[in-house]
Amino acid sequence: MNLKRIAVISYHTCPLYDEKDAEVGGMNIYVLELCKALSQKGATLDIYTRCVDKNSPAVVNVNPNLRVIHLRAGQPAKIPKEKLTQYIPQFISNLYEFIGNEKLSYDLISAHYYLSGLIALKMKNKLHIPMFMTFHTLALMKNLAERKADYQRIEFEFLLVKNSDKIIANSEADLEYIHTLYDCPLKKISILTPGVDLKIFKPADKRPAKKSIKANLNHKLILFVGRIVPLKSIDVLLYAIKILVKKNPRLTICLWIIGKRSKEAKRLDLLRKILKIETFVEFAGQISHQKLPNYYNAAEVLVLPSQYESFGITALEAMACGVPVITTDVTGVSRLLDKKHSPLLTSASNPIMLAKKINHLLINNAEHKRMSNEVAKKVRDLSWENIADGFIRIIS
Repeated sequence: MNLKRIAVISYHTCPLYDEKDAEVGGMNIYVLELCKALSQKGATLDIYTRCVDKNSPAVVNVNPNLRVIHLRAGQPAKIPKEKLTQYIPQFISNLYEFIGNEKLSYDLISAHYYLSGLIALKMKNKLHIPMFMTFHTLALMKNLAERKADYQRIEFEFLLVKNSDKIIANSEADLEYIHTLYDCPLKKISILTPGVDLKIFKPADKRPAKKSIKANLNHKLILFVGRIVPLKSIDVLLYAIKILVKKNPRLTICLWIIGKRSKEAKRLDLLRKILKIETFVEFAGQISHQKLPNYYNAAEVLVLPSQYESFGITALEAMACGVPVITTDVTGVSRLLDKKHSPLLTSASNPIMLAKKINHLLINNAEHKRMSNEVAKKVRDLSWENIADGFIRIIS
């Protein structure tokens, strides 16, 4: 397919917002980096997103083939995602006005997250162009992990699965859930894993990296990077740290939790005090994406203890830096690992097993080195350029 222009919908979050106030990792990085890679291959893309800052320019030209368009939908301020559906009609109206004023036409729509899908579905029916849907997270799986029920979102996701021309899954696990739980024909689903910027995320000497982030040179640094929300099960990691300290008191460790402060962070801070591990655990706050390589390279291991994760971009970034990643077997990224990587896989909500996995890597230098080399090899082909090629194959 010779693409002229792609309309990308990222309604609830602006992909340019990462450096200012957005959550570390995830959808923002995926959308922006994939679009940048596609634009460098000759596609022209417009990313439509809701304006959350009245001072944001209406149009931001990322490069000659890629721009981000901020449209009004409600007040230009952060609004909880569950309240954003009421502003979709205003967003669509402003989107059509922009398209009309600029006399634009598109070859296809690429929607990210179910809220964007609802907008894309309206566009598909009006403009008569194909719609490609990427959910990033699925309500049925999120609800299972959190023991909640968002029935309206589930209903919307079933609608989008039925009416999209193609569903793009982040992983094999994602594909299985969409196929079995959402009754989606396999021929309608394609897998496109997230990528990683291999020019930025690459191995570097640990000692200078530690100095650059002011970490103790004598501590073995354990890292968590991501949103500080219950779904990530950071409390399980805190339990594991307590177990690790108790069982191996000679091990000099510290855990840095990188992510934006939240209501969940307050709960975890209290838990840290209850477990008496304040001296071993630090909330490092939010770190800009460009600075993360120093933190990864300073670490001995990254831990992703999530109850559910459609993939896990931070894991890819750490792996590209040659840092072993211990993850639960329910994450999408865990499918990159096989039997020889068993030291890196744990089960969800299992702090005893997690503590054993961390301890094994920290005390076994040969094993740590082997895993460092293995994970770096695993992501060698996952550059955003290659992921963009995969996207082009899917839509062709």
